[in-house]
Amino acid sequence: MTTGITFNIQQFSVEDGPGIRTTVFMKGCPLCCAWCHNPEGLSAEPDLVWYDVRCIGACHCLQVCPENALALTPEGLCIDRQKCTNCGACAEACPAGALELIGKSWSVDGLLEQLLKDKVFYETSGGGITFSGGEPMQQTDFLAELLPRCKGAGLHVALDTCGGVAWERYERILPWVDLVLLDLKIMDAGRHRAATGISNELIVGNARQFAERGLPMWIRTPVIPGHTDDVENIRAIGRLIQEALPTVQRWDLLAYTNLGRPKYHRLDRPYALEAALLLDRQHRQDIWAEAVALVPVARWSGATG
Repeated sequence: MTTGITFNIQQFSVEDGPGIRTTVFMKGCPLCCAWCHNPEGLSAEPDLVWYDVRCIGACHCLQVCPENALALTPEGLCIDRQKCTNCGACAEACPAGALELIGKSWSVDGLLEQLLKDKVFYETSGGGITFSGGEPMQQTDFLAELLPRCKGAGLHVALDTCGGVAWERYERILPWVDLVLLDLKIMDAGRHRAATGISNELIVGNARQFAERGLPMWIRTPVIPGHTDDVENIRAIGRLIQEALPTVQRWDLLAYTNLGRPKYHRLDRPYALEAALLLDRQHRQDIWAEAVALVPVARWSGATG
């Protein structure tokens, strides 16, 4: 039986496609963006996190950990990431929910049943399901079984993708996709590699193929200080949309927020933008002016990828 792994299922989402939607955040991503605000979605495996504000010091977690990977220090609970196997025993034993194993496995039938619970809201609002991440195409086998079932149930399906996977994977699921939400972050290939871990050549090539297939697209550009927020980069993305992507219905500029910072701390990972400042009003206006001059459907949006 094919299974998938998610790190969140967000009901009543209104930013990830038209209408009221359920967004399924799937684990695993081929990119490692410096600003990623969902670091718990980068790994395809479950991640253990500790919430200090919930901890009551019961210490049940220390007693059940089979690897002795936990220690209570004056600064709080310390997780030895080299020893921890993410078995989840500590999270199950914690009476306050201070430990959580992020990553839930689903069967196709189980996830479809979950998604259909809100079908009435999709139907009355023109909404549906959005598969996001991480990168949902890292779990192509699972999507190839699930998406035909979603379409058979009359659901509108959107795919939120970084574009950084082989076209052959997309071909397996695109017959059941109504809308593609595609990230275009940085147009310079070298800068893109430095910031995300891969070049943008595959991403731009896939964007062109989505357009050639006639697939409706929403382009999403995270506007990140020091990485994507220079006017020339915004202008270059706008020119690509204008000249080569005629099926784009909307271009969302996603203003940087630092709300992902605590997630890195909980995962014991460094956050590259620890000292980054939010965009000021004038800079936002300058960027929007450049974007809308080339692509009239450009808009500021409330999410950051």
